[in-house]
Amino acid sequence: MVPMHPEAGSLIIASATLVDPNFARSVLLILHSDPDGSLGVILNRPSEIPVGQVLAPWQDMTSEPGVLFKGGPVELDAALAIGSLRTGAVDPADAPAGWQPLTGPIGIVDLDGSPDDFLGLLSALRVYAGYAGWGAEQLDGEIAEGIWHVVAAAEADLFTRSPERLWGDVLRRQPPPLSMLATLPEDANLN
Repeated sequence: MVPMHPEAGSLIIASATLVDPNFARSVLLILHSDPDGSLGVILNRPSEIPVGQVLAPWQDMTSEPGVLFKGGPVELDAALAIGSLRTGAVDPADAPAGWQPLTGPIGIVDLDGSPDDFLGLLSALRVYAGYAGWGAEQLDGEIAEGIWHVVAAAEADLFTRSPERLWGDVLRRQPPPLSMLATLPEDANLN
């Protein structure tokens, strides 16, 4: 069972009733969470901007669809990357200096470093413009109100080739009654 408080590496899924355009039907990966606050990125909001247009050296390392993802409404001019170490390529403890482990083979890649440091080491990489952030106890309060659902992440969620389906896909694999939310139409009037 996933704890109510999200840990780094877990997902939070927007409730079907959350209509804030920044977060409606979003799935976020939590990168950091402690009593002072939480930070995450939205996994299912690809932009149309190729990574190479902004971070040319990283384009060839970026997973499909090769575009920047809208990580959240905070600091839209900042970018961060989530990567997955290739199985057997390197022990996470021996990863390059630009690697910050998150959970298992998943970590944060420092985009100020050289992509050459990661050649052959990554099986996947996504780049996010902006992030989502919450102050002390804010996210816990929103979870208690039912705005977010905390669930375990699967590596495939982070690098899905169908990000537009991620909200429903993650909900469908949850036990009832959470799984039933996946069947709700985006417009409740159609129900």
